[in-house]
Amino acid sequence: MNLERVVFVHGSGTFGAAAWPKQHGLSLDFDCLYLRRHGFATDADPQPTDHERDQEIIADALGDGGHVVAHSHGAVSAMMLAVERPELVRTLTLVEPACLSLTADLPATKAHIELMAPLFAQRHALSDHEFLRSFVRRVSAADARLPATEDARRDAARLRLQSPPWEAPLSIVPGVPTLVLTGGWEPLYEEVAEYLAGTGAVHRVAPGGHRPHDTPEGDALIRAFLRAAGRQAAA
Repeated sequence: MNLERVVFVHGSGTFGAAAWPKQHGLSLDFDCLYLRRHGFATDADPQPTDHERDQEIIADALGDGGHVVAHSHGAVSAMMLAVERPELVRTLTLVEPACLSLTADLPATKAHIELMAPLFAQRHALSDHEFLRSFVRRVSAADARLPATEDARRDAARLRLQSPPWEAPLSIVPGVPTLVLTGGWEPLYEEVAEYLAGTGAVHRVAPGGHRPHDTPEGDALIRAFLRAAGRQAAA
């Protein structure tokens, strides 16, 4: 029996299968691939965001078509591909999507951009740690420790190289069944989710902060959406 393909696209933190610990069991019902976006190699220096290359990576993984599940910044390239190649994307699941260019004029997103844009404007003049420290202070009022391991130093460098998500050329995805899963903790992501719900997406909330897919409730919502789509396709 040929299983339907599901491609998982990570955000800006962990990547590959490590970014989706609760979803590994889906491999019993689907052909699951856990991607590594451009610039996230473990044995090479981080690279700047490249949405076109990320779309190529997702498209190659989809092959003849399948489902896409994307988190945070990974949702940007996933949406872009769904707009450009809707025949490849049977369903789209967006977890806490950082699709901020869609809601740039709405209150929570606008306030976030006003807070973060000055930092991104000067990022090339900052060290990786200086950028990390300022970034963390702005989003959580906490302080960031100096990266102590090689992986942590790579993570800090990668964060500084990520392009501001509000600059991505996004538009809505016509005709692709879409689930938006949020954690109900941050108005910024709820604003994006409600915008997408207004275009036809299904919006669900589960606990877990920025990683609701790590909770039993969030995982169950993703599984139910994918299985319902599979039953519909079979019918």
